Parts: sequence; structure tokens; C-alpha cells
Amino acid sequence: MAREGAWVEASRIGDGDQHDGGWLVTALGRWDLKAAGGLARELESFSPGDGRGPLRLDLSRLDAMDTAGAYLLARLADRLTAAGNAVSVTGVRPEHAALFDAVRKAGQPPAEPLLPPSHPILEMLERTGRATVDAAREGLDLLGFLGLVTITFGRVLLNPSRLRGRAVLFHIEQTGLNALPILGLLSFLIGVVLAFQGADQLRRFGAELFVVNLLGVSILREIGILMTAIIVAGRSGSAFTAQIGTMKVNQEVDAISTLGLDVVELLVVPRALALMISLPLLAFYADIMGLIGGAVMSYATLDITFGTFIRQLHGAVTLPHFLVGIVKAPVFALVIAMVGCYEGLKVSGSAESVGTLTTKSVVESIFLVIVLDAMFSVLFSVLRV
Repeated sequence: MAREGAWVEASRIGDGDQHDGGWLVTALGRWDLKAAGGLARELESFSPGDGRGPLRLDLSRLDAMDTAGAYLLARLADRLTAAGNAVSVTGVRPEHAALFDAVRKAGQPPAEPLLPPSHPILEMLERTGRATVDAAREGLDLLGFLGLVTITFGRVLLNPSRLRGRAVLFHIEQTGLNALPILGLLSFLIGVVLAFQGADQLRRFGAELFVVNLLGVSILREIGILMTAIIVAGRSGSAFTAQIGTMKVNQEVDAISTLGLDVVELLVVPRALALMISLPLLAFYADIMGLIGGAVMSYATLDITFGTFIRQLHGAVTLPHFLVGIVKAPVFALVIAMVGCYEGLKVSGSAESVGTLTTKSVVESIFLVIVLDAMFSVLFSVLRV
């Protein structure tokens, strides 16, 4: 199919040739963008023969070739190869070689690496190992961030004028005062549930009055502070991550650093200090509401009057029971604030990252709170407190 400008022709290779029985496909003329439209239509139906065999694509008689022409030639060679022909490209001029090789390599799919056959148990072990390494790396990063926060706290204590008091008061209001309704309701209901379940069990032994002992010890030592920490982690810890993460997305954190201000001192310390002040007060409030809920249920199911409840509670619990729960509060508060701020500072710059790291901060905070609570329980048991 000859034409002016550019064309391709096919012919049989003679008997004396080393490719005896094959075909010679010769590209002629100017294979450029101007001729690409007509060539593309012609090449779709081009076939040098009916059978399969060796085929030589000769480019020595090309007058010119640009990227469009190189693409058409590479696609022709690939199509003929896919049809079962052993295609070899010959006669490429030096000025065309680099362009033709680049275009042909760009059109080929990347070679897939040869992987050993997978095994479900090995894959599970690999995922477990990768998760363990990631968790260890995350723990080391959190430990380093704790050191940075501790150093910044010490610098602020040595120079109290650097503390942003208005920001601390604002976060006390957000994390403490605004959390009272939901914390009070949940603590009251927890006291109701504990009293009901305890009464149901102790009634079998005629020891209904000891429900008061169960409520006093469990709420003051464990339930009150643990419920408070979990609620604050889900409410305030996630808010810290979302606030700082949004600032990171809006490049406000970068602006703070550009102005020469300390990001940890400006964003982390006020939140951590506010939570360390408000969480012990919230824990005390949760203890009171839990005991009130238990007293109401005890009166409703066991006919234990409020006066009897208070007298029995006075004999069942002592000051150490109360202090055991309150001592945990500042530690839990520091962990919740540190994790929330740390994950907020890790936001990469997208709204999706904010949501992902907010969820992650809540999970990490609750996990660390429960782990620390277990460690405190073992420590107090060893100290016989």
C-alpha cells in the first residue's frame, strides 16, 4: 500500500536469505505526526501473510521519524509479535535509535518480579511481624515525644511567664466543664448497673448490705477513674488531634514554626496542663455520681436507706481507696493529651489523614490507659495499698 509521505510494504524474503520463508516489512517515507492519522488506519488491518514465521521489520529507508511515528512502528511490531511472528527490527538509523527504543520500552508493561509461592501461615507471620515492628517504632516515637514534652514543661516551670494562662483556662473549660453532663450521666448509670448486679448475686447469701462495700471499693479505686479516662480520651483526646491536625492541614503549624515559636510550648503544653488539672476533678465528680446511682438502686431494690448507705460506706472505704483512684488521674491525663497532640502533629496535610489519625489517637489513648491502670493495680497490690 504505497502512498506519498509514508507507507509500509511487505515482501517475501528470497531463497538465499538467512530468513528463508519469512517476510520483510519495510517502512518508507516520513513517519511523523502529519502522516500518523492515515497510517494508524492502514496499520490496523495490515498483515504480511497468513501464517506465522520469522518477520523482519526494516527501518533503514525511513526519511524521518518523530514520536508519533515511533509509536506506530512500535505498536506494529508488538501486534505482529502477538500474532505469533518472530519479529526482529533492523536498519534503525543512529538518529532514530534512541527515540524508537524509548517509545517501545515505554509501551511495554513492567516486568513482574518473580515471587516465591505464598503460604497463609507465612503471610500471617509476616503481617504479625510487620505490625509488631510498627508498634515498637510507634512506641519509641511516643517515648521521644514524651521526653520533648517533659523538657518543655520544665522550661515553662522555670519561666512561668511563658505559660499561656488564657489558653489553659480555655482548655480546662472545654475538657472539664463541658464534659460534666455526659460523664455524670454515664457514671450514674454505671453505679446503677453495679448495684443491681451486685445485689442479684449477694442476695443469694443474705449479704445484700455488702453491695455498699462493693460499690465503694470498685468505684473509688477503679471504675470511676477508668470510666472518666476512657470518656475523656474519646471526647477530648480526639478533639486535640482534630484541632492540631486541622491546623496542620491549613499550614498554621508551619507558620508558627516560621515565626520562631515553639510548637510544643504553644499547642501541647496548655492542653496537657489543662487536662492534668481537670481530669482529677472529673474523676472525683464521677465517683460521687457513681455512688449516687448505686445508692438510688440500692434503695429501690434492697430497701437500703440513704442514711444506712452512707454509714455502711463510711465503714467500708478509707482515704487510701479514694487516693488510689485520684493518683492515677494526672498520669492518665498526660498520656491522653500527649497521644492526642502527637497524632495531630503527624497529620500529613489531607482531610482523610485527620480522620484516620483521630481514630488512631482514641484507640491508642484507651489502650495505654488500660495498660497503665493494670500496672497501677499490680503496683498497689505489691505495696499493699
